[in-house]
Amino acid sequence: MTNNIIIVVTLLFWIVTIVAAKGRAPAVRLHKKHSVTGIQNVSYDGRSLLINNQRHLLFSGSIHYTRSTPQMWPNLLDKARHGGLNVIQTYVFWNAHEPQKGKWNFEGNYDLVKFIKLIQEKGMFATLRVGPFIQAEWNHGGLPYWLREVPGIIFRSNNEPFKQHMEAYVTKIINMMKAEKLFASQGGPIILAQIENEYNHIQLAYDEDGPSYVQWAANMAVAQNIGVPWIMCKQKDAPDPVINACNGRHCGDTFTGPNKPYKPAIWTENWTAQYRVFGDPTSQRSAEDIAFSIARFFSKDGILVNYYMYHGGTNFGRTSAAFTTTRYYDEAPLDEFGLQREPKWSHLRDAHRSLNLCKKALLTGKTSVQRLNEFHEIRVYEKHESDICSAFITNNHTIEAATINFRGKQFFVPPHSISVLPDCKTVVFNTQQIASQHNARNFRRSTLANNHKWEVFSESIPSNDRVPVSQKLPAELYSLLKDTTDYAWYTTSFNLGAQDLPKNGAAPVLRIMSLGHSLLAFVNGVYIGSNHGTHEEKSFEFQKPVNFKIGKNSISILASTVGLPDSGAYMEHRYAGPKSISILGLTTGTIELTSNGWGHKVGLKGEKLKIFSEEGSKTVKWRAVVGNAPALSWLKTRFSTPEGRDPVAIRMNGMGKGMIWVNGQSLGRHWMNFLSPLGKPTQSEYHIPRSYLNPKDNLLVVLEEESANPSQVEILTVDRDVICSFITENHPPNVDSFASKDMKFHSIMESVRPEATLKCSNFKKIVAVEFASYGNPSGFCGNFILGNCNVAAAKSVVEEQCIGKYSCKVALESFSKNGNVCPGLEKTLAIQVRCSH
Repeated sequence: MTNNIIIVVTLLFWIVTIVAAKGRAPAVRLHKKHSVTGIQNVSYDGRSLLINNQRHLLFSGSIHYTRSTPQMWPNLLDKARHGGLNVIQTYVFWNAHEPQKGKWNFEGNYDLVKFIKLIQEKGMFATLRVGPFIQAEWNHGGLPYWLREVPGIIFRSNNEPFKQHMEAYVTKIINMMKAEKLFASQGGPIILAQIENEYNHIQLAYDEDGPSYVQWAANMAVAQNIGVPWIMCKQKDAPDPVINACNGRHCGDTFTGPNKPYKPAIWTENWTAQYRVFGDPTSQRSAEDIAFSIARFFSKDGILVNYYMYHGGTNFGRTSAAFTTTRYYDEAPLDEFGLQREPKWSHLRDAHRSLNLCKKALLTGKTSVQRLNEFHEIRVYEKHESDICSAFITNNHTIEAATINFRGKQFFVPPHSISVLPDCKTVVFNTQQIASQHNARNFRRSTLANNHKWEVFSESIPSNDRVPVSQKLPAELYSLLKDTTDYAWYTTSFNLGAQDLPKNGAAPVLRIMSLGHSLLAFVNGVYIGSNHGTHEEKSFEFQKPVNFKIGKNSISILASTVGLPDSGAYMEHRYAGPKSISILGLTTGTIELTSNGWGHKVGLKGEKLKIFSEEGSKTVKWRAVVGNAPALSWLKTRFSTPEGRDPVAIRMNGMGKGMIWVNGQSLGRHWMNFLSPLGKPTQSEYHIPRSYLNPKDNLLVVLEEESANPSQVEILTVDRDVICSFITENHPPNVDSFASKDMKFHSIMESVRPEATLKCSNFKKIVAVEFASYGNPSGFCGNFILGNCNVAAAKSVVEEQCIGKYSCKVALESFSKNGNVCPGLEKTLAIQVRCSH
């Protein structure tokens, strides 16, 4: 009998254990380590991640350590934290850390450990996207060039050479993180790690080697034993226990969901804008659309949303991928300079606050869905026999607003929006109605930094005499450069007799067919012209009439890359550079020069001498610039450090294409003469981090490929000191009017009504009210327009409440003493003020 009891009790114990564990992946439990965050274990189930066995709503943002400076990191992370983020996501950049095999670099902008530790100091979690392929619009997708030259290698396939080097790199990074105790299982901030990146895009190209590679990569990652979950983004068949995650703009509707019921819904990349390539017009994604997307995702059991990017930053030096600008995701909540782009930053902050007010319901309640029609839907999270209840009322019609009845109360819901009700009664946030402030970015010409005296040093144009024939055909450009420079010379020569040249005065034509990316052509040392491909079509044709001479003619081609490719299958088989060269229009017919024998020279003299540095600039003879400098010249000047503490930029007006250095630090590639369909350069201003500047005097050097005059180049300071508010009587009150304590939702204000909220950044104060109207104004921040209804005293009311303050709030009722102007009109309050020290 006793034995039977023991057996029954044992069976009951295992049944209870199995039931309790159903739907949950096993947690990795290690001994507790002392740390700021105090994390012991991270696991997951079908509802959420479990951090120390507690559920969390996770708001994450991508900030890449390589695209800013260590001096910028604390401020960026503070702004992310104040914006409501509790997770920072970053890639790890293999080619930044191991540019040459076995030679590692973790210094300066590449100090990964310092960056992760700073995330922990700021009280946030981290997601480490190890890759090693990352795409990220980063040169070669993060893979070092030397990997391309490994015999028999096929990138991202079930290929032994690639797998060997990939595993060695992943192990190197993981061991570095372990040594510094940075995984959550060791008390560190890293709660998730990612292996590979968006592999589903190319998996079919590798046939059976695709799925087998995915399985190998997952097994290799899990075997690293880091004590936190691994993820794969855009990988529907992510092998257990790896979590598959979504990338896109609307994963609340496009994500097919976790591939197992015991995995949580994670959104790895919510694209906050669109990265730009040279030749692109401006692109935007509204704050309203992003807010809609995250409210939708969390209302459909999402647990983590990551903004890609939260701060894009700058592709310094030669780090950008093919044709990608140096300015990366400038339309993110924090712009390239680390300034808050409003209303994107604050509207998303308010979205996070509203969702956190719903946290108990989202993490513990049961879900119900009421689909009213094609466009309208109500999602409720409710815990029975308690006050825990949150609702999301959705109007997915893109044009028409709606009034929707929910539990006996009418709710006005604007088009394409979601109203968030943390208590199932009160709207605290609507994704379409921005209660937070707006701002406008200003580039101001520095008073101190623009007294330029330009000097020039021109590259000499090599011929076959100086660069003799080294092989019959033009060399492939990527393998010639080995990613050490953008530039390589190709030289050849040929003879023409009098009988070859046309008698009618027409000039023969030099034609060059190139696989990309750009080139300059010189004949007998004289600049003939340039041409280039595009991001979509790298190949191009150069064709120009040339006055050849009788006798020997030399052709010198400066071929260049604009970053290496960063995506697609079989990246190791991409090619660039001149493919065929011929002379057309001769009396005796076409001369094919492709097999004529070619000399090759990698890089420019100025690069080899580092004339962009203080010491290197003294090794060549400079002369004053008079008019336009010749094509392929180096331009040098000095400038004083700009006044104040605002970020600094250089505007490259009047220039063509090349690179920029300040005090020996490369700002990246400029390309002003590649115009967008709007007839303007894609990027005119280039970031100069304050940490690159000396206390007073600075060296500026520009490599310019085209004939250009630098007189229009300007040093600027950057601010967002023009801030605005635009709210209507129908707006919900600001979400910070509410709080939740002990599972009780309540108002913390005596009067909960719409109000304008204005706050200066960087310890500045409001010094001027530039516009104020209560009635029916229109326009946008920086360009408001009075309507035909306006309270005359509006400006004085705002001045009284705001001038001289760091921040102020102006309630709509402040204008009621002026009477009910324009009865029957839904009134709007528009304010624009200026901040300053």
